[in-house]
Amino acid sequence: MKPPPFTYCDPESIDEAVALKSEYGIASLVLAGGQSLLPMLTLRLVRPDALIDINKIGDLQKVERRADTLEIGAGVRQYELEDHPLVGELVPLLPEATGHIGHIENRHRGTVGGSLALADPAAELPCTAVALDATVVVRGPSDIRTIEARDFFQGRMITALEPAEVLVAVRYPVMSRAAGHGFVEVARRVGDFALAGAAAVVNLDGDGRVTSVSVGVSGVSDTPVRAFAVEAALVGEAPTEERITRAAEEIVPWVISVDDLHATRAYRQHLAFVVVRRALTAAVARARERGNGK
Repeated sequence: MKPPPFTYCDPESIDEAVALKSEYGIASLVLAGGQSLLPMLTLRLVRPDALIDINKIGDLQKVERRADTLEIGAGVRQYELEDHPLVGELVPLLPEATGHIGHIENRHRGTVGGSLALADPAAELPCTAVALDATVVVRGPSDIRTIEARDFFQGRMITALEPAEVLVAVRYPVMSRAAGHGFVEVARRVGDFALAGAAAVVNLDGDGRVTSVSVGVSGVSDTPVRAFAVEAALVGEAPTEERITRAAEEIVPWVISVDDLHATRAYRQHLAFVVVRRALTAAVARARERGNGK
């Protein structure tokens, strides 16, 4: 099928893109990598009056350290996160999670901002954003707004973006050098969206007890889930296999996905427990390797 007719716009600056978004409002869509948008257009699931192509905007394609955060432009291609030296050094969870996104061909076209703006609850980058308390930066006609990741994702493919706003960057807090991380997901086939996935970051003290832990889970709700109950079950404890297992069980009540053609809710509950346990185990092992705890 061919897409419905639309006005094609190719701005060369963020200001121009925002002006176009203000002009067309809710009747416009932003084209970045197009990995999700183009199929939706050809299937006529969306019918925008205008398509705003942001690929010429160089300011959206930067990766920079800003104090204690790593700022990644919305137009940065996903594959760049896999071997970018700053990303690997400052937020090593990201390269591991990014390797699970689709296939390499998808990652060479797909963008960081496109994944966040699509807000698929099974996607990897929204999961990492929630797990690491990332901040989404959006630009509107009058000002720049920053939105905490857990507030940005408001439902299945629903975000806090206003009709005249453009997502311009995401800021990830720099991870402690001693922190351990893990990312695990289960999909029916390589490249598919996850039935359930988990991102975990763990810090240990000198006695091997958990001083801080953050866990994000994908594919189990209408938004990525920050697993606070799992975290609370581990803080202050020695992360033995038994304690990690008991903590991972805390994710089960947060799995609200209904039965669908891919999996039943009961199966997703089981998978959520499994991926959280495995991600925590990997994070603890890495923290110990780095001398963070015994």
